[in-house]
Amino acid sequence: MSNSDSRINPRQLGTPRGGPYAAVPTSGDRKNRNKPARGKKKSIFEAYMSKEDVSAGLKRRELIQGPLRINPKKYHEAFIPSPDGTRDIFIDGVVARNRALNGDIVVVRLLPREQWKVIKPDGSDKETEATHESDVPEDMLGTCVPREAAKGGAEGPDVIIEAQFDDNDAERGQDHLPDMLAHDIKKLSLDTAEKVKAGGMGAVHRTKQEEVPKVNDPRLLPDKFLQRTAKVVYILEKKHSRAATGFIKLLADKNSELFKKCAMFSPVDHRVPRAYVSLADCPSDFVARPEDYSNMLFICRIVDWKEDSNFASGQLAKSLGQAGEIEPETEGILTEYGVDFSDFSPEALECLPQSLPWVISPGEMAKRRDLRKECIFTIDPSTAKDLDDALSCKQLPDGNFEVGVHIADVSYFVLEETALDRVASERATSVYLVQKVIPMLPKLLCEELCSLNPMRDRLTFSVMWKVTPRGKILDEWFGRTVICSCAKLSYDHAQSMIENPTKVFSPEELPPISPQHSVAEIQQAVLNLHRIAQHLRKQRFIDGALRLDQLKLSFTLDQESGMPQGCYIYQYRDSNKLVEEFMLLANMAVAHQIYRSFPEQALLRRHPPPQSKLLNDLMEFCHQVGLEIDFSSAGSLHKSLNETFGADKYSEARKEVLTNMFSRPMQMALYFCTGVLKDETLFRHYALNVPFYTHFTSPIRRYADVVVHRLLSASLGISSPIKMEKEAIQRQAEHCNDRKMASKRVQELSTDLFFAVFVRESGPLESEAMVMGVLNEAFDVLVLKFGVQKRIYCNALPLLGFHFQKVGRKPELTLMWEPESPEQESVSQEITIFTLVEVVLKSDGVPLKYSALLKRPSTEK
Repeated sequence: MSNSDSRINPRQLGTPRGGPYAAVPTSGDRKNRNKPARGKKKSIFEAYMSKEDVSAGLKRRELIQGPLRINPKKYHEAFIPSPDGTRDIFIDGVVARNRALNGDIVVVRLLPREQWKVIKPDGSDKETEATHESDVPEDMLGTCVPREAAKGGAEGPDVIIEAQFDDNDAERGQDHLPDMLAHDIKKLSLDTAEKVKAGGMGAVHRTKQEEVPKVNDPRLLPDKFLQRTAKVVYILEKKHSRAATGFIKLLADKNSELFKKCAMFSPVDHRVPRAYVSLADCPSDFVARPEDYSNMLFICRIVDWKEDSNFASGQLAKSLGQAGEIEPETEGILTEYGVDFSDFSPEALECLPQSLPWVISPGEMAKRRDLRKECIFTIDPSTAKDLDDALSCKQLPDGNFEVGVHIADVSYFVLEETALDRVASERATSVYLVQKVIPMLPKLLCEELCSLNPMRDRLTFSVMWKVTPRGKILDEWFGRTVICSCAKLSYDHAQSMIENPTKVFSPEELPPISPQHSVAEIQQAVLNLHRIAQHLRKQRFIDGALRLDQLKLSFTLDQESGMPQGCYIYQYRDSNKLVEEFMLLANMAVAHQIYRSFPEQALLRRHPPPQSKLLNDLMEFCHQVGLEIDFSSAGSLHKSLNETFGADKYSEARKEVLTNMFSRPMQMALYFCTGVLKDETLFRHYALNVPFYTHFTSPIRRYADVVVHRLLSASLGISSPIKMEKEAIQRQAEHCNDRKMASKRVQELSTDLFFAVFVRESGPLESEAMVMGVLNEAFDVLVLKFGVQKRIYCNALPLLGFHFQKVGRKPELTLMWEPESPEQESVSQEITIFTLVEVVLKSDGVPLKYSALLKRPSTEK
């Protein structure tokens, strides 16, 4: 569910003539469009080039390929990244996009220079970059939110807790930044005589030093004022699922032949085309009683989109239920993003142990190091059922510690090239929704045999270190082990131990503890791990790591109805940091081990540095608003962010806004096979600032970790080498990247869905908010109580007028509020970056849409 422009009702489907995708020509379309001749149905879209021509054109660098990103707020604007890291290439209009959908890998041809886009320096609403749906690499995000049953732990780079909620709120008003930042057009000598005239209230005012060249001909302007434009000539890979949720309507023209055969499907997501669907697939009484279905959500699969049609052809897959209800909306989200939530096939289930209860055979026990008598425990969100990782910390006679990270040995149960392996590799990740988990592996494995449940013998893969009390590593060991966890602690339990180091806990305050170990022993291990983790963490940031903690929303649900009863910002605390540090340590250790052993086949995780164009814009912007931020490295950025602000509420809010801005130039972290990427410097993880990193610690919920376990096992001579060639490993890595992005997006949409329902059921909600971007007729705010971003439109407020200007490069809006009574005077309010305001969130009366309204500033002096 996107929180897009609240004034547009995406459910108002209109007639096919003018709604989304009626291929209404935009300026770009008009240039590229064939003029229809009388009597003959002319093509609207160009035919795709042949595979051979595309291949040759890419080799000659006449064509460019990349992932298509469509602006969720303005579906006629699309972008692909520029191969040289400069400003995105703009694809203007549905016709130029040539039937490609969001996420597809497309091939484009640049248009002639006279058709390039002139970048406007004012705060106008034009976008110059793609709106990323989730811009922050989870690997740097501290977005740790307890997944309903997921590990709140650690993995990303600082890790951002990759473990969990991985990322940033997408469609929420993030698309303005590049404009705010777009390079100011300084005085050009082209036409300085003409001054730009500023209008009255509601007009855009420009300050003198920003006079814009009157020349609008791209051929006469320097490159820095232009954005290259292109058209799609081929779809290399259809990454979009071609499934959408939406509504069905009768066609407008009752007399047409089509009226008797087809209905119109209108997707909720305007980036997907409207589609003709067969009436035979619609409910039997739909034609007689279409109004009964006006609020019924359907899933449609786009099966074709001909060159001569404004609309695609679709097939209705099923009806989901009423729009705005949690389960139908959730199923729609899962289907649109291609998440497989079907039952596991009998062939896959046959790969599981058939004789239950399952026990470890003496033969298997003999091959492993027996750690069952050690004090080993898990720390997870209280609701977690898939316990991937356990920790141990034993003091040695010499004053040092033996620290262990023990990870579920999933590869023992999931053998290469079996039916179960194929399903797991296809799903690639578990998907964590607010109310449930769509697991990568069958329940028997993820909640039972592989889950490191307390007082149960479990097979594990362990990394153990000898470390000094200050976290210096003296020795390292990898191997297959057997453990028996003595307690299932929650983050709250561990936090309580950290905060109350001398407290004697009663049995009622903690979960059941194995009789072999005492509460005091577990508490001491937690405290020792905490102290070592603090040293490790401090050193990581000294060594130049970066962490961007974004506000993450969690919900309390009604046990009967499943409806959200309350919501709160998840607190990332020392107990989370403790787990995260040791997961990071294990992931880095395993990365080195598998790369040493298999330089051509290792599956690692890299994090490219930020996109230079967006970073430069951000640097310039910070300079203009007087923020001294050092962007030279991940570490310097982290330092600036954490030292620029005080500890008061206003400073904390400014930090949240900046964290959000800094997330935008960041790229996604990616799995890759080392044999395919020849330049070792590209292996680096920018946010962690380390040369090698991988994922080893969550094999129950991530397939990449299963592959890494197999590589680690082979590197130790425990099993035969992995059967996959480097090309197959790279293909799997890319698939894991795709599914990771999809699951992240689904997670965000699940949160959006529950929050919209919460606003509807419990609103209006009031909160302080901080301005994070200013346009000429609207501004974006970060709602501090809930961590959501919303755009506030001036024309939705009771204003006498407003005007926009730039002071230097700093955009400002002045709002003139209508007096509340005749005897009062109008109140003026300045809106600029970091202004604190009061907002009210209220439901729009349309399923899942809500608006943010600005509260009138108080007149008290």
